Amino acid sequence: MGAYVIVDIEILNPVEYEAYKKLTPASIAVYNGKFIVRGGATEVLEGDVKPGRVVVIEFPTTKLAKDWWSSKEYSEAKNIRQHSAKTNMILVEGV
Repeated sequence: MGAYVIVDIEILNPVEYEAYKKLTPASIAVYNGKFIVRGGATEVLEGDVKPGRVVVIEFPTTKLAKDWWSSKEYSEAKNIRQHSAKTNMILVEGV
């Protein structure tokens, strides 16, 4: 069953965040993940949510998604993101 990492990001330091954007794709590829959405235009259709930069990453399994998130390959990028942005990130199993 597929798994999706859904991220809503408020970028606080755009210069630092550019480094994150450059490092992340290679780390995702190691775990057979791929970007489905990466910062495209958003439009609220219902509710009070005020999304920032929205990213959706697809992985073949929940285990691979969790392994990526806690991996050494992602650790440098994650550290940059955590210092340059406010992030809400969830993992959702697909159907």
